[in-house]
Amino acid sequence: METIVLIVHVLTALAIIALILLQQGKGAVAGASFGAGASQTVFGSQGSGNFFSRMTAICAVVFFATSFGLAIIAKNKSGVGINADIPSVMEQQAPAEESDVPQVDGEAAPADEVPEVPAE
Repeated sequence: METIVLIVHVLTALAIIALILLQQGKGAVAGASFGAGASQTVFGSQGSGNFFSRMTAICAVVFFATSFGLAIIAKNKSGVGINADIPSVMEQQAPAEESDVPQVDGEAAPADEVPEVPAE
């Protein structure tokens, strides 16, 4: 199923690229009124714009749907869901005996007994 959706997705992407490249710009309509040969085209002077724009819109909807479908398929393959069992963080306390911080046997010296740094 994934392969089919992926093939449709790639073909739709290529179709969108081709349809966009085949479309004429907005400035090309002005040349048609002066006899630029637009009446000689397959779709007529105005028909190509409607056909290509409709086909581009249809391909864009199919591309969006296949993108969404591929995302759902990938999520289901990974096994991740809304109710996934995520392990909670447990707080651990280090044993007091194996601490790297040395223990002071007596009381700390008061702040007024701390010697000052000699000035240079």
